Amino acid sequence: MKLLKNIFIFLVINFGALYVGTLLMNNGPQTNWYMNLNKAPWTPPGWVFGMAWTTIMFCFSIYMAYLINILFNTKIIILFSVQFILNVIWNYIFFNQHLVSIGLLVIIALTAIVTIMLYDYRKKLKLKSLLILPYFIWLCIATSLNMYILIHN
Repeated sequence: MKLLKNIFIFLVINFGALYVGTLLMNNGPQTNWYMNLNKAPWTPPGWVFGMAWTTIMFCFSIYMAYLINILFNTKIIILFSVQFILNVIWNYIFFNQHLVSIGLLVIIALTAIVTIMLYDYRKKLKLKSLLILPYFIWLCIATSLNMYILIHN
């Protein structure tokens, strides 16, 4: 029962982060600024982003619920909180403020945090560590897209 409660809590927090990030984007992907950028040839169509983030946040919420149930400590709370902040502010920095280079630094830091979580807790979570892989893979793709935009614009 505690696991289900924690899954629910993390679903609310993680989807709340997506909601706040979306608000901070200021219609980012639909703006003339973004549409006129030279984007990477591997940039997925818009609908993929919503599907990807929904999947990522479901998996990440379950991952965090298991992690908190197995090992609750300050380091986990700090890592989760920092990833939350970086995830939300990237939207504002990149889409709203058009600060592509700072956005790249933020997304690299976010990827590093998720990598640390994946690596540090893989022995405790075993196969459940696979639940954070969609987040890690997507961040690698998103980082490459951000870098491409920085280099080619």
